[in-house]
Amino acid sequence: MGSLACANSHGMILPHFVRDEEVDVIKSSVDLDLTIMPTKRTAYGNLILANDFGAVVDPRLRKSDMKRIGDTLDVEVVPGQITRLPYVGSLAMATNKGILVHPLITDDEQKVLEEVLKVKVGVGTINCGIPYIATGLRANSRAAVAGSLTTGPELFMIGQALDVVD
Repeated sequence: MGSLACANSHGMILPHFVRDEEVDVIKSSVDLDLTIMPTKRTAYGNLILANDFGAVVDPRLRKSDMKRIGDTLDVEVVPGQITRLPYVGSLAMATNKGILVHPLITDDEQKVLEEVLKVKVGVGTINCGIPYIATGLRANSRAAVAGSLTTGPELFMIGQALDVVD
């Protein structure tokens, strides 16, 4: 589900093919504003990097879709890239305390992420060197769960970037 949906504390973006039963389960589990995007795109978790302070999205999205995302998540939405690639949600993990991002991020891209999401950026990988962070990491402001191949040094970087170390 991580690659298909994007959520923060205010709302959730879902692809057009979500089933009514799935929407009912989500609505009964959490009190969030749900938006089902009426577009051909489906992997909103890969297209949006968001926390409760802002969202950076694939610059190929239409302005009307960016507005809908902003309204649902109740945040400012800015188009952006990471390592000059548009699928920002797959290249990073953001919480309200930090961001872990692909190690080849440019200085300008890092500045955009920090300004929009209002938290610091840390670079790293997961699962023994994989730079597509979201393929092996789930996190919120209290904890992070990483793939089983994630090394000790990677776990250290994850903890530091997302501030989940006690």
